[in-house]
Amino acid sequence: MAGMSASNLPRIGCAGWSIPSRYADLFGPGENMLARYATRFTAVEINSSFYRPHQRKTYERWAASVPAGFRFSVKLPRTVSHDSGLVGVGGLLDRFLDEVNGLGDRLGGLLLQLPPSLALEPRRAASFFRALQRRSPAAVVCEPRHASWFTAQADAVLQRYGIARAAVDPARFPAASQPGGTPTWHYWRWHGSPRMYYSDYTEAALAELAEQVSARRIGGHAPWVIFDNTAHGFAVANAARLQETMCDA
Repeated sequence: MAGMSASNLPRIGCAGWSIPSRYADLFGPGENMLARYATRFTAVEINSSFYRPHQRKTYERWAASVPAGFRFSVKLPRTVSHDSGLVGVGGLLDRFLDEVNGLGDRLGGLLLQLPPSLALEPRRAASFFRALQRRSPAAVVCEPRHASWFTAQADAVLQRYGIARAAVDPARFPAASQPGGTPTWHYWRWHGSPRMYYSDYTEAALAELAEQVSARRIGGHAPWVIFDNTAHGFAVANAARLQETMCDA
């Protein structure tokens, strides 16, 4: 990728490390599926943590399965984001972070996905982000889904606390298609379009995404691109093709 330093090469990967058999030849050998996945990609998003906790030793095992340069982003539990609405979650954060810290230096960041019903309340958001930052130095990316989070006020709150806002596809609002919040970390989550989780992305869509990512590369955190269209296995193919597109650029 011409003009890009090693420090800001995009991290491209998938939500989870499942490898459909038809794409097995894209990967090298490994002791387990995660190890094989890591022969091709440098990042993965753990979404299962949203639904259920994992023991610290599980995270430690995952960290031991990947090379030193590999990174995980981990989704915060729904008990924090959805059930509690970010309020009174100190104990929940303590438990989650104690588990996640089993990744050690393979922890690349935390993902906070908010429910569509959760509007921006600046005081609530500030209180939560402060509580999270007191407990962890990890970078944080937020995927809000209420219109109130796509305003200048919301962006100011995110920037004040160093929180990135994910660029998503399909986007509920025009602004949601582009990264926001802190300019030090850009993170794309592509869920599949037109049918979320199922649709394959076209060559033209991937070429456009490659241009977006290249235009946003800066110092600090490398930009991340995560494909979540895993239902029919297209995430792996799309991530691999984006890698090739960006290497050819």
